[in-house]
Amino acid sequence: MKILKSLNKKIFFLIFIIFSSFSNAEDKPVDIWNIDQKEIKSDPSSLKSLESNEKINSSSEFEIFNMQKQKESILLESDEDLDSKDMKIFGLYDPKHYGLDIDMWLNSDGDQLKNIFSKLDKIKLSKDSTEIIKIALLTNARSPKINISEKEFLKFKSNWLIKNLDLDLVEEYLIKNQIFNLQPNLTKYIVDQHLSETNVEKACEILSKNLEPFNNEYLSKFNIYCLIYSNKKEEAQLIFDLKKELGFNDKYFEKKINFLFGYTSKIDNSISEETVFDFYLAHKTNPDFIFEPKENTKKIIWKYLSSSGLLKSFKSIDVSDLNKISTLEKATNDKNYPEKDLFEIYKSFQFNINQLLNVKQSYKSLSNIEGRALLYQKILLESELVEKLKLLKLLKDSFKNENLENAFDVELKKFLEKINPTEVPDNLTSFYYTNIEIKENENYERKFNKDVLYQSKLINYFNGDYSKSKIEKDVDTFLKKIKKNKKYSFSKKDQIFLESLKFDGIEISKKYDDLYQANDSEIPTDIQVMINNNEKGLVLLRIAEVIGQDKLERIDDDTIYFIIRTLNQLDIDQLRNKILLKVLPLKV
Repeated sequence: MKILKSLNKKIFFLIFIIFSSFSNAEDKPVDIWNIDQKEIKSDPSSLKSLESNEKINSSSEFEIFNMQKQKESILLESDEDLDSKDMKIFGLYDPKHYGLDIDMWLNSDGDQLKNIFSKLDKIKLSKDSTEIIKIALLTNARSPKINISEKEFLKFKSNWLIKNLDLDLVEEYLIKNQIFNLQPNLTKYIVDQHLSETNVEKACEILSKNLEPFNNEYLSKFNIYCLIYSNKKEEAQLIFDLKKELGFNDKYFEKKINFLFGYTSKIDNSISEETVFDFYLAHKTNPDFIFEPKENTKKIIWKYLSSSGLLKSFKSIDVSDLNKISTLEKATNDKNYPEKDLFEIYKSFQFNINQLLNVKQSYKSLSNIEGRALLYQKILLESELVEKLKLLKLLKDSFKNENLENAFDVELKKFLEKINPTEVPDNLTSFYYTNIEIKENENYERKFNKDVLYQSKLINYFNGDYSKSKIEKDVDTFLKKIKKNKKYSFSKKDQIFLESLKFDGIEISKKYDDLYQANDSEIPTDIQVMINNNEKGLVLLRIAEVIGQDKLERIDDDTIYFIIRTLNQLDIDQLRNKILLKVLPLKV
């Protein structure tokens, strides 16, 4: 039966090639496969009509056609061919929503971009700086042309998306822009992440949203598996057979797939850790699958093992096997093994009463792992607050000294949450506040100060709550009061407030000019050059670099001043308003 099916599919393949050759000999042939992709994207109904009239199955026959074209070296394009085409627009957000435009990158030099991307990659960015980068990279815009290719620029976007671990954002970006093939590493990343969480349905669902055949070998193989998973074995077999006809050779994949097809009942015990998909196939094709990870096992394999419940054997670990416990500590640090399970193992160690009573000296004479287990057990027994804090710090330092700081994170916070901050001694306050998770209220209430310009109700202008005539009148009234009040100290934030109004065309009488003096020199020279060149995208990246790991509310007034002046000069009002409403009001 298998031979008959294979023979039929090969006959179909030969007919397909003959048909393609015959069609190419015709004058002005109607080639249903080479429909202009721009037309499809601009009018999705044309694709649906084509599928209806010609009964094309997007998951199989598109794939078949792709493999034929690959053999003829027609479909795959060089970077030069790609760069010579009209520039496309990639992104998610409407430029008008943030006061940007589709040409925000066109004047930027690729060498400068690469330099800034390199710097940003080394910084642990705050939520505020990350949000600005997200706006810059994901706003619909043409790619830069100077000293950087479209592919390079898209790769920077993909790397940033991967670093920020927002799977929903990655999925939306891939599907909306249909760049599954253009950025296969990003596609592979989201497939692998869902697969490592054993969410196969989601991984396959994302691949099904691709409107083109897959060029990438890895994605093509996973697509075959998805067809099998969806009980479309005939389509999967057809694609697999044709891939082999075109030279595909992957013995490991073939053995696993033939088992899933049901063509063999012999279990192949080989396990490949090359990719999480290879590992997944080994697990799914072996009912008696057993695997013990090692120190060099990839993080994503650890994640799959944890998600699949395949780490149960470690719960009965022999505490004398320090090498295995060391492996678990590293996996815990990488967030691939539960902290609570690691500390349960620590509780299994046996110590004598003298070691527990003299823990601060005893732990130094033990191995690092045994020392951490002793400290942890003493922490559980200790009732005196200050001593418990000291022991917690010793344990945290022990992890930190071996670059395992993240292995004692969640459990440490649980201990610290039970401690009243007013009872923490001065010499341990830094440790306490560095490691406890302070929950911040994002939905804080704004409080107004009627005696301070930048904290008055006038800042509601940036919410869109004021008409032009009313804000001009109310500001004039407030400035008159300030002018008469000799004790009023006109601050940098007052200046930020007034200058932003002026940039929006709000009339402010010149008689108040003596209250402050604008100073363009406060903007860094390189940023001013970018402003003059209308490089909005690059400016936003530089602002994100300046903010770095800080929160906007904690940045000094001079820095906020130049950021707002920069956004004012570029007319990026919507983003400016968001920042102003973060840094100006009182929060309660």
